[in-house]
Amino acid sequence: MTDDPQAQSSSAPADVATHVGAGERPAGQLALVGGSEWAPGCEAFDAELLEASGTNEVVVLPTAAAYWHPERAIEAAASYFSGLGASVRACMVLRRADAEDVSLAAAVRAARFLYLAGGSVLHLRSVLKGSPVWDALVAAWAGGAALAGSSAGAMVLGDTMVDPRGGALTLGLGLLPQLAVLPHASTWSEEKTHRTVRLASGGLRIAAVDERTALVQGTDGRWRKAGQGEVTVWLEGQRVGLDVLERRAPGQLLRPGPAPAH
Repeated sequence: MTDDPQAQSSSAPADVATHVGAGERPAGQLALVGGSEWAPGCEAFDAELLEASGTNEVVVLPTAAAYWHPERAIEAAASYFSGLGASVRACMVLRRADAEDVSLAAAVRAARFLYLAGGSVLHLRSVLKGSPVWDALVAAWAGGAALAGSSAGAMVLGDTMVDPRGGALTLGLGLLPQLAVLPHASTWSEEKTHRTVRLASGGLRIAAVDERTALVQGTDGRWRKAGQGEVTVWLEGQRVGLDVLERRAPGQLLRPGPAPAH
């Protein structure tokens, strides 16, 4: 892993991290989107998340887009979800002080469908790491809320994170054990992809997800691909099936099986 001064440890609350790693099923559905969120091709899986959440309101955190007109991300989300019969509520957690705000944390904890927008994954991690808003997000998901993250919003959820500057590995926020998400997979250079796959060891899974595509985990703990692109999972340098993403006992080292048929 890279020597990142911000990445000293993952910050998922201990009880939730243990829950996720011990073979228990999460209460809420989870979607790791490869980018180009809220665009044609994403409607089917977003509609499923809405139905599963039991709400018609999506709470969007444009944290990763803090330096790129975050209000435009909210406007794009609102326009898109209106076509699915849902409204959007902005949760403007843009800097560390916002992530420490107890009123914003309460709004996140009460949400039934949370969406982390794309942008800068390093900024997103530094803002949320060990904060009340992050703890509230994890608690909401563990309590049944649907959770989606796109691009940076997906990358930060793993205990390992791909550094977008060169494909090396660093620490994420630790919601998902032994998983790193590589978004925009079809547009990443072959060199960066190979570097990421080569550096992954010790049972770390790399999930390469195309834009307008989601790697979705149901409440039964099983994973599936949704959307118009592809999802490729790598383990120990080999392509494997989605079944290797299913939860297992802590410390159990997964071994690659045969590559999926095409």
